[in-house]
Amino acid sequence: MADFKTHVTVAAVLCAPLAASTFIMGFSNMHEAIFYALAGTLGGLLPDIDADESIAIRLVFRLFGALAAGLSIAIGMDQFIHWQLLALAISSYLVVRFPIQWVFEQLTVHRGALHSLLANLMFTAVAVPIAYHAFSLEAKTAWGIGGFTFIGSTIHLILDELYSVELSGMRVKRSFGTAMKLTDWGEPLASLVFVLICALGYWFSPSAEAWSVALDWLPELVNLSEWIVQKING
Repeated sequence: MADFKTHVTVAAVLCAPLAASTFIMGFSNMHEAIFYALAGTLGGLLPDIDADESIAIRLVFRLFGALAAGLSIAIGMDQFIHWQLLALAISSYLVVRFPIQWVFEQLTVHRGALHSLLANLMFTAVAVPIAYHAFSLEAKTAWGIGGFTFIGSTIHLILDELYSVELSGMRVKRSFGTAMKLTDWGEPLASLVFVLICALGYWFSPSAEAWSVALDWLPELVNLSEWIVQKING
């Protein structure tokens, strides 16, 4: 299994150029491309939130705690005075950071259902409405963030599988196959919950029609790539 530094580095190295290409090709502006690169890098950590002692779970729950604090301030700004608003924000952060994280740790098992493609879809389904509703980003940007979250988390699974193969001794470790899977069939309840969260996230997500222009470019990109290959082959 790859370590924290490897997951962060590889996700950033792969997602940053991909995000930059969306800017170069006119699919995004500079700020959106930066958001996409950050989403891909963060996505590269998400599957490890099922490891109780990992840096990923502490980082992710700190981010969610900060998000909860920010939302509590936005919601209570017209209802509370300053010290009450500060107390509400601090309480929201602490509730997410400790009791909710503790419950999450008790319910999850490392390399379980959260290490799967279904979980990656769930991360995407959660990222899109959060970006759209909580941060008031445009629909296209929100879906781009969701897409890069999926890419980053899938890179994580691929890395874990690659680290399960010991090339020097041509030996496959027992952990092989526990990361890159559709879902954990041994946890049907967790898989069902993920599917429900995906459906709920899609329900609250904006329309993805803004990316239809990008899809119209796909045939041209395919033709361009074929032309480049032909030129290289002479």
